[in-house]
Amino acid sequence: MEAVYASTRAEELAAVPWIAEQKAAFCRMQFAAQTEHYRQHYPNARHSVIEHRGTAVGRLYVDRWEREIRIMDITLLPEHRGAGLGTQLLRELMDEAAGMGKALSIHVEKFNPALHLYERLGFRMREDKGVYLLMEWRSSAECGVRSVE
Repeated sequence: MEAVYASTRAEELAAVPWIAEQKAAFCRMQFAAQTEHYRQHYPNARHSVIEHRGTAVGRLYVDRWEREIRIMDITLLPEHRGAGLGTQLLRELMDEAAGMGKALSIHVEKFNPALHLYERLGFRMREDKGVYLLMEWRSSAECGVRSVE
C-alpha cells in the first residue's frame, strides 16, 4: 500500500528538486508516520485493498463508530481514477450508513480534486479545519426529509 500512498504525493513532489531516491525515502517516512497515526487514533479501523478485476488498484480505510462511519482514506492509483470505482465504493458506504442511521464522513484537503465528487454525492462541509474540510453525508431519511402525499 506504500505505492498507493506514494501516488497521492507524486504531483506535489514533482515540483521538488530531489532525486528519485530522496522522494522515495520521503514517501516511505510519510507512509510510516501515517500508518502509526492511524493505529493510534483508529485502533478498530478496517484497512482494505481495493481490487478491480483481480488487481490491487487502491486502498480503503474505514472506522465504524456508534453514530458515524469515518472514511479515513480512500485512494485509487492514478490510472484507475475517473472510471467510477470511487463513486461505487462511496455509494456502498452511503448505503451502509443509511441502513444503520449513521452519518458518513471524511477529511478532504481543500485542493483535492475528489472534493467535487464528494459534493456531487451530497457530502456537505461539517467543519473547516484549515487545510482539510470535514465532509459529511447523511441520508435524507436521517435528515428528517419525508415525502408528503
